[in-house]
Order: sequence, then C-alpha cells, then structure tokens
Amino acid sequence: MAFEWREYFDLARFLARGGGSDYTHEAAHRSAVSRAYYAAFCHARNYARDRHHFFPTTTPKDHERVRTHFRKQGRADIARHLETLRQWRNRCDYNDAVFNIAGLLHSAITQAQKILDGLK
Repeated sequence: MAFEWREYFDLARFLARGGGSDYTHEAAHRSAVSRAYYAAFCHARNYARDRHHFFPTTTPKDHERVRTHFRKQGRADIARHLETLRQWRNRCDYNDAVFNIAGLLHSAITQAQKILDGLK
C-alpha cells in the first residue's frame, strides 16, 4: 500500500498547533514547514505521474522537473507555490536563524493547502 503524502500535511498542522510538546516551538515549526513542503511536492509529483504520464527519476532533480511539468501543463500557480515552499523548506532545514518562523509556518501551511486543493 502506498504512503498517503497528505498525512505529512496533517502532521505539519499538528506541529503548527504545538503538537510534540517535548520540542521547542522553533523545532516544531521548522519541521512543520518541511513536512508541508514534502506533502505538497510528493502529492504533486504523484498527481503528475498518475494523470499526466510524468516519470519521476526519484532523484533530487525531480523537484525542478515537477515544477517544469506543471508550468508546461498551464499550471504555473502550482509550480510557483512549490518553488516558494521549497525555498522556505530549505531556509528551515539549513539556516541557523530563521526570522519570523511563526509567520513563515502560517504561509507554508496556506501554500501547501492551495497545492493539495488545486490537485484533486
């Protein structure tokens, strides 16, 4: 049975609400941004695979390839949301300091929701 990537979105919302109280808010919020991105990215990748005959390479190149695919399909909105989410995820996963993490998290949840709702 295949993993349901939307569960990562549910996990992101759980972490955003303060779930996992054994961790700092910053750790939970950074993780939530990351999970929101991966929920949206993997859902979009599989949507493209299942409906548009997109063939994932299962390499890091797929992040760009999925965005390019949606631009070619006339869904620049999906590509744009994915790119923004990816940038935020990278910031949370790699930078020592992330300013306004709460605001960033709220925006990430909103962007991921747009992708999930836009690809049903």
